[in-house]
Amino acid sequence: MTRILPLLLLTLALPACAASVGGDAPSLAKRPVEGRFDVAPSPTPVPPPGPLPADLAGRLARWEAEAAAGQRAFAAERSAAAALVAAAAGAPVASERWIVAQQAISRMVAARAPTTAALADIDRLYLERRVAEAIDGLPQIHALRERLAGLVSAQDAVIAALGAELPGG
Repeated sequence: MTRILPLLLLTLALPACAASVGGDAPSLAKRPVEGRFDVAPSPTPVPPPGPLPADLAGRLARWEAEAAAGQRAFAAERSAAAALVAAAAGAPVASERWIVAQQAISRMVAARAPTTAALADIDRLYLERRVAEAIDGLPQIHALRERLAGLVSAQDAVIAALGAELPGG
């Protein structure tokens, strides 16, 4: 009898479930009102950047001049460093010629400091203006930043190439 009672209750409950699935249940089909909001929002007009503010024009000019001076100093050290690295080509690591070549590469790295400092300053300015949403002059700032980044990248390639020529480099 204890087994029959649960089965009896189950058979009585099944027709009730089947009745609720049928007729009165709401449809899950898309209603006509639901498509009214499938419209793209109208674009928000964004004003173009204005000219570079006067206070920034002087800073950009100074950074460009500093970067050019750093590039000239780097180029002047490059030929001497290349000659000393070539002279140390067969020398063992930590020998006199190897140390002199390493020092020449270090002087070349130090000579480019104005260029890397100018790039760091303009990166900081660019980020500050982007965070503050100050878009005036951003094209000029970005253009100078790209030029300086190109200079630093080319210098990095020269330093890496000279370092790779040395034994142990």
